[in-house]
Amino acid sequence: MGVLFDVVKLDKKRVRLAKPEKLVHHILQDMYKTKKKKTRVILRMLPISGTCKAFLEDMKKYAETFLEPWFKAPNKGTFQIVYKSRNNSHMNREEVIRELAGIVGTLNSENKVNLTNPQYTVVVEIIKAVCCLSVVKDYMLFRKYNLQEVVKSPKDPSQLNSKQGNGKETKLESADKSDQNNIAEGKNNQQVPQNTEELGQTKPASNPQVVNEGGSKPELASQATEGSKSNENDLS
Repeated sequence: MGVLFDVVKLDKKRVRLAKPEKLVHHILQDMYKTKKKKTRVILRMLPISGTCKAFLEDMKKYAETFLEPWFKAPNKGTFQIVYKSRNNSHMNREEVIRELAGIVGTLNSENKVNLTNPQYTVVVEIIKAVCCLSVVKDYMLFRKYNLQEVVKSPKDPSQLNSKQGNGKETKLESADKSDQNNIAEGKNNQQVPQNTEELGQTKPASNPQVVNEGGSKPELASQATEGSKSNENDLS
């Protein structure tokens, strides 16, 4: 991670650079637009606009004046606070964020918290007993100021839609297959009642035969009566 301070010492002379947050934002904006890597070893580049002792009371006192250019009325904006600590065990993350958010709120009541797409991001980097502060823009857009990630092109929305469409098609195909299977199973299930009906029909089929046989009995009886009458006539 690269850390850029506001004032550097060069050949025993104090040289004030351009505001580090503006310089880093310009570099990242150029990389975001061109999608060209301009460094091999730097992973992140965070500007440091102010430092103080890493104790809560010192941080509160320093932040009251440090945050004014961005959040004091008439200035306002949405914000989030990003906290990271290294080699420090006496600071509490939730307490620091709560106190700094309260200071931003007192500077202007119209300052609102936004954790998804804030206008400003208050970066708090604690290294041992030193607290480094900065306020940056487009922190989420520039991938948390990661120089390796900011040059990556976002995914094509059409590809995402096509993937989603393929997913829907596969779901529809699977649904069609399941429907076909259900229909086939329904047919198989219906074949059993058909067989039972056929078996049931074969049983009534014997009834006409019985009826026919029963019906043939009256015919035989009539023939017998007629035969007996003819025999009686012949005898007479």
